[in-house]
Amino acid sequence: MNKSDISRIIEMAWEDRTPFDAIKVQFGLNEKGVKQLMRDNLNPSSYKSWRKRVHGRSTKHLAKRSFSVGRHKSHDQNKF
Repeated sequence: MNKSDISRIIEMAWEDRTPFDAIKVQFGLNEKGVKQLMRDNLNPSSYKSWRKRVHGRSTKHLAKRSFSVGRHKSHDQNKF
């Protein structure tokens, strides 16, 4: 995996609304693989902070989501 892919995976992992399934589809990494990549590429305190943030978060798992899958669209987007 190149540096830009790793950077994008880390960015997606930090995003609240990006599920692990989206990372798997795009990059082929399951949740366990994402955790390992994060552990290998973040400093220990950042990794612990990330794990605390995503632990039990329903938005990171498609099956646990209470809202429909989609992208957020700002109310003023495309008004021009």
